[in-house]
Amino acid sequence: MRIEQLQAFLAITETGNFGQAAKKFGVTQSTISRQVQGLEQTLGVALFHRSHQAKLTVAGERFLPRARNICQEWTMITQELDDLMAGKQPELCVAAIHSVCSYHLPPVLPIFCREYPHVQLRVTALGSDRALKVLRDGLVDVAIVMNNPAFTNTPEMVVDTLFEEPIQVLMAANHPLTAYNQLAWPELTAYPHVVFKDGYGMQRLVQNWFSQQNAAIQTAMELNTLDAFRGVIRQGELIALLPSSALIEAQHDPTLAIRSIGETATQNETYQVPLTREVMFATTRDRAEIPPIKSFRQIVQQLSTPSLKNYVSLV
Repeated sequence: MRIEQLQAFLAITETGNFGQAAKKFGVTQSTISRQVQGLEQTLGVALFHRSHQAKLTVAGERFLPRARNICQEWTMITQELDDLMAGKQPELCVAAIHSVCSYHLPPVLPIFCREYPHVQLRVTALGSDRALKVLRDGLVDVAIVMNNPAFTNTPEMVVDTLFEEPIQVLMAANHPLTAYNQLAWPELTAYPHVVFKDGYGMQRLVQNWFSQQNAAIQTAMELNTLDAFRGVIRQGELIALLPSSALIEAQHDPTLAIRSIGETATQNETYQVPLTREVMFATTRDRAEIPPIKSFRQIVQQLSTPSLKNYVSLV
């Protein structure tokens, strides 16, 4: 059964004969006849009495309201899809990590809103893994997060690396580690840490980094907001490994201090212990071609590098 067959059937019922239905569609009468014959073969019943004026059979009368509903639904969905590909979607849902929501998205959002004033933006702060899961499940259109290959290494995902930033150490202003300009492994393993909760990319990054160095991290507490990190750390000897963009407010807080992670010395050599995080833009391949999402992606790409320079210059 094809939609053209249903449309031909309805045209005949509306005009009363095959000839007028053919004129309505701009095709020959034989074409209309073939469409109806194909429909009748599919259904296994005759829909019209063949006479001077097309008259519905009992089966045709039963079929008529169903055919109308199907064609109405077809018209509605084709219009919705046309509107979607024309950029007429009602909203764009973004899931992003907290630091991106705080420092990277604010300059992006007004530019997008000027380009698409009819599209309502919905931004939710989530951990990286959670954001990628809801993107995969179709609950959001875009995720701006730390990369997790378990979610992104699939054919349906489109991923752009936006920037890479260093991880630094946050501590109280009177913490013993403020005596050092840079911190090495002995210092990082000597004090208890505050870490992000499970499902956050930073927790996975820090845990993996310690494992690669064959070192153990003393986890004292798990939190999920930057305000909570700052509030707890300024109280005592806890420290936290956080990305530079998450430390902008801490730089101007006299109760807090920030230190870089420097070189680590062994008996035989001195080597660099790198720790950075990569922030990326992710969406699905089908969403990437929808005009508002495509435009949002371009704006984020254009502004990501200047944003990085702005906060790196502060650290």
